[in-house]
Amino acid sequence: MIEYKKFTLKNGLTLLTHRDSSSPMAIVNVLYKVGARDENPEKTGFAHLFEHLMFSGSKNVKSFDGELQIVGGENNAFTCNDYTNYYITLPKENIETALWIESDRMLYPNITQQNIDIQRSVVIEEFNQRYLNQPYGDVWLLLRPLAYKVHPYMWATIGKNIEHIKNATLDDVKCFFDLYYSPSNAVISIVADIEHEKIYELVEKWFGEIPDRPNIRHEIPKEPQQTESRALTVERNVPLTCLYKAYKMCNRENSDYYVCDLLTDILSSGKSSRLYQNLVKDTNLFAGANAFISGDIDEGLLIVSARLLPNTDIEKAEAAIDNEIEKMRTTKVSEYELKKVKNKIESSQIYSETSIMNKAMILCYYEMLGNIELMNTELDYYRAITADDILRVSKDVFVKEKCSTLYYKSAVSK
Repeated sequence: MIEYKKFTLKNGLTLLTHRDSSSPMAIVNVLYKVGARDENPEKTGFAHLFEHLMFSGSKNVKSFDGELQIVGGENNAFTCNDYTNYYITLPKENIETALWIESDRMLYPNITQQNIDIQRSVVIEEFNQRYLNQPYGDVWLLLRPLAYKVHPYMWATIGKNIEHIKNATLDDVKCFFDLYYSPSNAVISIVADIEHEKIYELVEKWFGEIPDRPNIRHEIPKEPQQTESRALTVERNVPLTCLYKAYKMCNRENSDYYVCDLLTDILSSGKSSRLYQNLVKDTNLFAGANAFISGDIDEGLLIVSARLLPNTDIEKAEAAIDNEIEKMRTTKVSEYELKKVKNKIESSQIYSETSIMNKAMILCYYEMLGNIELMNTELDYYRAITADDILRVSKDVFVKEKCSTLYYKSAVSK
């Protein structure tokens, strides 16, 4: 249970506070409701580029790292398809340094042609190193556009085409900032051993005068129902052939989201899971197997993946995977299996709430979802799931026509 207080400033900025006496440190977490899905299809990768640009200094803070190092702090950020998150850790006595930094770059980020050119080069190099020159690095660049044809989940946070970043202009970047980096499109959470009202006073001091801007959000197209199976075969210079089967699943607000989460744990969580026991351990076909959900806000993907041992026939391997999937569709899981994965979920959530960093991120994330209380009641959804639910959702999700399969063949281990 995470206790909190919620405040809303006049400019629309949302503040969430949680008092935690377990640490002398404070976390200042700022979430902007903008991710890759909010981008123009002809100008993708901007959310990620902007994450880099926001570390290029601001009008009154030339070096974020330098100022934080002086007061014993550090900062970082990440971008995903649904949002962008910035966070600072520092001793609670120095919390105003974090508020100074975050407020200054919300109001006066150092967006110049020179900084754009610098960060553009960084992102392009990241694209080359992470997606092109790393084994299996381009999997999501291939799987996303295979699974999605309309929804912006069809591209990764790096963008649909790196040319979009290469061609980004100063006006493009400034326009992106004006659209999304406004107080009313941000959520700040602060976890520290400080009174709620004191934190509010400090946030009002540093953020209260930042003017809001109209939030004109474009409508995100809904992905049409997939009615035919899709497949793509590529060959790469990688150690082992891999299979990726991506099935369409519900959105984050649907209660079946939790059922999908549990059923992937039944398939692949730990060495007692079905995929490990029945595919990795009991056959000579697989080096490893996994199942997971993409965790997206809109309709996401449930992915079953496997690494094949050298000289394994890919059709035979896929048949073995399909057999395990068919079992999920036709036979109820045992109460033992269900209880085991529920216990893992519960212990994982309890453990996550021992970290002040996780608490700060959890607060912002669930506020962004529009239902912050869900963070304290979500376990009830997991606890209520039955074997009938697992069977029902398996029948609905594991449908051949809803599947997009990537055959990622090794040019080495033929």
